[in-house]
Amino acid sequence: MLVAAAVCPCPPLLVPEVAAGAAPELDAARAACADALGVLAAARPDRLLLVGPAEGTGPETYPEGTRGTFRGFGVDVDVRLGADKGEGPGWELPYGLAVGAWLLERAGWSDAPVEALGVGEALPAGRCADLGRDLAARPGRTALLVLGDASACRTVKAPGYLDERAEPFDAEVARALGAADLAALAALDAGLARELKVSGRAPWQVLAGAAEGASLAGTLLYGDAPYGVGYVVAAWS
Repeated sequence: MLVAAAVCPCPPLLVPEVAAGAAPELDAARAACADALGVLAAARPDRLLLVGPAEGTGPETYPEGTRGTFRGFGVDVDVRLGADKGEGPGWELPYGLAVGAWLLERAGWSDAPVEALGVGEALPAGRCADLGRDLAARPGRTALLVLGDASACRTVKAPGYLDERAEPFDAEVARALGAADLAALAALDAGLARELKVSGRAPWQVLAGAAEGASLAGTLLYGDAPYGVGYVVAAWS
C-alpha cells in the first residue's frame, strides 16, 4: 500500500559541491526537498523506494547499499543508498538516483529500508503504470521518493535552448503533481517530453500507477526554472 510520496528534481547541481559558487541559487529547492522527505518520514513506511531516471529503458533495480558518485563533475563526493551493506553490490547509481541518495543522506534518513528503481524515457506509459501498481502491491506500507526534472528548454541558455512548449508543459506538470492528479500524469505525452528533454515523465507515471486507490492528497512545495530547467517539488500524503 502506498502511504506517501515525495517528488523531487534530480540535477547534480542540487549537491552544493557540484554547484560550487552557484549553490545558493538552489537553496529554496533543497529546503523544499527536505520538507517533502519529512512527509515521508511522518508516514512511518515499512520501506522507501526511490524511482528515478535511468539511461536504459529499465526498469533497473538497485538494492540498499548501492553506491553512487559525483566525481565525474570534478568533486570528491560519494553517496550510498540507505544503510551500509559492507562492500555492497558492484553497480553504481545513475546520477538521478545518486541525487536521491544524497538527499536521504542529507536528511539523515533511517526510518525504513531503501531500494531504488531506474526507468528510462523509452518506457511506455502503460508499462510505467503497471510497474507502479506492482510496487504499491507489495506487503506493508510503502513510500516513494520520485526523482525527475521537467523540461530543459525554458530559456535560450537552457540545455535544450528555448522551446515555447516548455513553459505550458511544466505548468501542467506542476499543477498535476501538486494536485495528485493521476489521470493528468498518466496522460503526459512521452514524445513531447522527450523533445523537451524531460527526465521525470516515466518516474511520474510510475507514481501515478502506484497511487491508484490510495486517495493521497498533494501539495506543491516548489516550482521554478533556474538555469532554464523546470524543477518541481511536491509531497503526497
